[in-house]
Amino acid sequence: MQSGPQAEIARGIAEGNELLRQHRPADAVALGQQLAGRHPDVAAIHAFLAEASRLASDLPAAIGHIDRAIALSDDPQHRIKKGWLLSRAYRRDEAIALAGELSAQAGGNALLLWQLGKLYYHHNQLLQAISHYERALALEERTPWRYDLAVARFYAAQTEAAEQDIGKLLAAAPQSGSVLYLRSTLRKQTPADNHVEDLRARLAQGFARTEDEACALYALAKELEDLGEHAESFAKLMAGARKRRSTLSYDPSGFYATLDEIKRLATPEAMAAPVEGWEEEGAIFVLGLPRTGTTLAERMLLQSGKVANAGELTDFGYLLGNGVARVMASNPGLSVAEASLQLDFATLGREYMRGARQLAGGSPLFIDKLPANFMYCGVISKALPRARIIHLVRDPLDSCYAILKTLFFGAYEFSYDLEELADYYIAYRRLMDHWHQVLPGQILDVRYEDLVTDPEGQSRRIYEWCGLEWTPEAVEVPDAGKVFATASAAQVRQPVHSRSVRSSRRHLEGLAPLVARLKAAGLYED
Repeated sequence: MQSGPQAEIARGIAEGNELLRQHRPADAVALGQQLAGRHPDVAAIHAFLAEASRLASDLPAAIGHIDRAIALSDDPQHRIKKGWLLSRAYRRDEAIALAGELSAQAGGNALLLWQLGKLYYHHNQLLQAISHYERALALEERTPWRYDLAVARFYAAQTEAAEQDIGKLLAAAPQSGSVLYLRSTLRKQTPADNHVEDLRARLAQGFARTEDEACALYALAKELEDLGEHAESFAKLMAGARKRRSTLSYDPSGFYATLDEIKRLATPEAMAAPVEGWEEEGAIFVLGLPRTGTTLAERMLLQSGKVANAGELTDFGYLLGNGVARVMASNPGLSVAEASLQLDFATLGREYMRGARQLAGGSPLFIDKLPANFMYCGVISKALPRARIIHLVRDPLDSCYAILKTLFFGAYEFSYDLEELADYYIAYRRLMDHWHQVLPGQILDVRYEDLVTDPEGQSRRIYEWCGLEWTPEAVEVPDAGKVFATASAAQVRQPVHSRSVRSSRRHLEGLAPLVARLKAAGLYED
């Protein structure tokens, strides 16, 4: 049993962690500072203070404390922690450099190798991530590590290796719904090679967790659709969606109220008012909703050889939120939408470009393909006046159906109920219509249907919008080395096709609540 100073330190850190669990980071920081005052040379106290400071949104202090912990202890966990803090501070180049140093020193430390794989994966360095996952698993087999490797291989188009990983995962965790879904999405299933009967058998046996059953239903729906069994596929899809929705707590009322206020305040006059933005060129925002052709548009741009993929960055929204919080702290009476019009736009643009460029590999042009950036078009236009915005538009019912039949993890909670899906789609279209009204000529709309039926013509439009010289490679299938970290990763490596156009019309009866809402909003296209 510990006694004396060690016991005091252990009790203090335990009390601090309890404060963090209670979402009281400021109190945890104060407690940690008291401990550090009495015991200034204890690495564990500074490591705790680093986490508390991070949760208190004070990244400089967090990095300072973790540096102190590193100076006091050679525990590699402190340096891994610093890597993540540097990443969150948009010092990604430093985070990757630190990962390289740790990799050279990792030796037989399986946990550290896996953690490095996670860090590389987070920075879109899939091959490095895969290498470190493989090294970790060669030393110690753990199911979560094997799953991480399978996902990384999926995005890196290492399909056969990913299937082998999935076989090992299902042997160890036969009820893992996420693994079953990943297996089904690796490739298009065929009559000679599919998992339909296996999935039916697993569902008949039952699942202990609703989340896993929902995943299995989505997997079966996907494979049945691949085989042309559309009616049964849709029935399984809706059963999976109901199961998935039952696990979620979703209330979008505050979100919709904020969108309405943005439209009220972002008038043509407000958008045209001169502000000092960040004039740097290079950012291309490809946005809209998921499964509307954003990845195909990205692929066409990457084929130029002059554009880099920065990924689906959450940076702009995060930095915008921080800026809004600072404005509201000085002006407590302002709403979020009001505060967003009083930002330091130049600082926002500069910080975004600094962080994004570190993922662009030195390319003058890069793509940020986060679909949800559609919410920020007005702020993007002010913070980054020389950015290019490309908006992918798809037939409303096809768009909603494509979202419905995709199982998203940790995102798009509106997508599992037909009426909630319709409401989100309507809100999105209303906002995009508003952006076009107040930002005339600043957003290029590209229709999915045109993109897949006239890929050369539409790729020429996209290239011209981005100031690029068109190349025939724009419409070619990318080589296997290209990385697409998106739900469409498997489909985007296929030749351009129009098979999905109007595919939703097979299910008009089952989609009736969605159709009714779209019709009432004037958005249904016969």
